Amino acid sequence: MTHVDVLAVFAHPDDLELSVAGTMLKLKDLGYRTGALDVTRGEMGTRGTVEGRAKEAEEAAKILQLNVRENLGLPDGRVFVNDESQTSMVRAFRRLRPNVILTHQLDDSHPDHNNIAQLVRDCSRLAALKNFDPETGAEKIAVPIIAHNIFSRLVQPSFVVDVSEFHEWKMDAIRAHLSQFYDPTSVEPETMLTGKRYLDDIASRSRYYGTLIGVEYGEPFYVREALNVGDPYVLLTRSMNLYS
Repeated sequence: MTHVDVLAVFAHPDDLELSVAGTMLKLKDLGYRTGALDVTRGEMGTRGTVEGRAKEAEEAAKILQLNVRENLGLPDGRVFVNDESQTSMVRAFRRLRPNVILTHQLDDSHPDHNNIAQLVRDCSRLAALKNFDPETGAEKIAVPIIAHNIFSRLVQPSFVVDVSEFHEWKMDAIRAHLSQFYDPTSVEPETMLTGKRYLDDIASRSRYYGTLIGVEYGEPFYVREALNVGDPYVLLTRSMNLYS
């Protein structure tokens, strides 16, 4: 059984890479066990096939050096907060036992993203209740910390992760999803993601958030709950040293 320290939970097989790949690479480099839970197989996507996208996700997982990558298999475009989806996700959380979960932001414009953000919040609590899903109740876990990546809506970050050292690996992991991004030889329909500038826009986004903390590239997050900081002096002086 594979347990992880940090679990990235995102809707479609390329969402992790677009959102938090740099952070996942950095956490791996720091020695933490990392995993991904793709909630759907991306079967509603304009380009590619379910089988092809699964292979692309495997290639990206190698670049990200993930300890585990699983797919929950919920229906793409039809992810709702209901008993079936809650039970499936709670069982995954109890099996993987993450201490930290990274996921979509609330109120994202994509309904799957928004519903999954809420689903993750609900299931992080339900996974700690022994009497929820009694079949796996004895495997209940402590409530993980949840950090929402900022992607589609303007939200004040709670913190920004310096991912400068890992930016090129992040872009390689994104490009592993060959069917979804710019390919001048493709005869499939164009989408928002397939334009020639799209990956440059992703890099520009990271550069902007990097400027907020005085580094080249950054990935932004916000948390809804107050964080317990063990040593505020270390936290604050590390942040201040960026500008010294």
